[in-house]
Amino acid sequence: MQKRTALVVGATGIVGGNLAAYLVASGWTVYGLARRPADTGGVIPVQSDLLDADATAAALADLPVTHVFFCTWTARDSEAENEKANGAMMRNLFGALDENHLRHASLVTGTKQYLGSFEAYGSGNVETPFRESAERVPGPNFYYVLEDILLENAKRYGLSWNVHRPHTLIGYARGNAMNMGVTLAVYASICKATGRTLTFPGSQTQWNALTDLTDALLLARQMEWAAISPGTQNQAFNTVNGDVFRWRRLWQEIGDYFGLDVEGPSETPQPLEQQMAGIESTWAEMAETHGLVESYIDKLASWWHSDGDLGRDQECVNDINKSRNFGFMDHRDTRSSFFDLFDRLAAERIIPPIKGG
Repeated sequence: MQKRTALVVGATGIVGGNLAAYLVASGWTVYGLARRPADTGGVIPVQSDLLDADATAAALADLPVTHVFFCTWTARDSEAENEKANGAMMRNLFGALDENHLRHASLVTGTKQYLGSFEAYGSGNVETPFRESAERVPGPNFYYVLEDILLENAKRYGLSWNVHRPHTLIGYARGNAMNMGVTLAVYASICKATGRTLTFPGSQTQWNALTDLTDALLLARQMEWAAISPGTQNQAFNTVNGDVFRWRRLWQEIGDYFGLDVEGPSETPQPLEQQMAGIESTWAEMAETHGLVESYIDKLASWWHSDGDLGRDQECVNDINKSRNFGFMDHRDTRSSFFDLFDRLAAERIIPPIKGG
């Protein structure tokens, strides 16, 4: 059997970092592409900006990549600009890969497949649970552009493909702020240090409705499974933990975990971006007191990103029957996704001690 060699695009992010580490542990040769690649055990760093076609071609020249996993994106000021920039990144990637070795390509998008872009969030009125067969929401959406480019190149080069659609991602990733788990850990740590109540920042809908999340390691396992298992290629799969929860219960459990009083939502959301305005100096003092590895809070927390997830006025539940019917039975307890992450963040001095600290 030909040895499997992966190129993980976006190898320092929450998706790519967990995927790269998992594939290395599974015996793959793994190249990790990023603008600022990290020195991660077993992952061969590749440095390039995908928006630079020539630099990308030079960086990927002669790499015997059999499987490429596209786990990155770039944010612009409008969805039309998102389409242009992210589309260019994927086109430059395929233009640089050696088609003689390449056999499979995987793409990670997400629940905005069903909700629409940030500019048209929730405008599609898609019935929950979200199913992979749902029609696209009208209007621009860079997820659709990436999927179209993936399918175009799969046909051109005779590749198999998969698309993975996680919901809100929880997992460990140093230096990646698009991570609700880290953001909530930082928020709870600040509440603990300053005597604040852990106030839910989002909508009444999210507080009361059922929802689900995706553990980054579960996504990594699904991505490998889909890429190599018989009959699983050329499919799009939703990816969530397999349980559902209500924030009104989990928020109390998070508060209990940190030893905090909690408060539910107001009639109108109280965004974290608003609650945490001007908190930078407080975090810097906490970092000095506890010897934390990062004193700049903007490198850890993304208030606006978590506000977007928690402030929705639409129920978000994903159907994973398709994945199960194809044979992927892995699942994850969402509470453990949070609490295991919190413990690791404390152990690595990214947040202050949780228990007795």
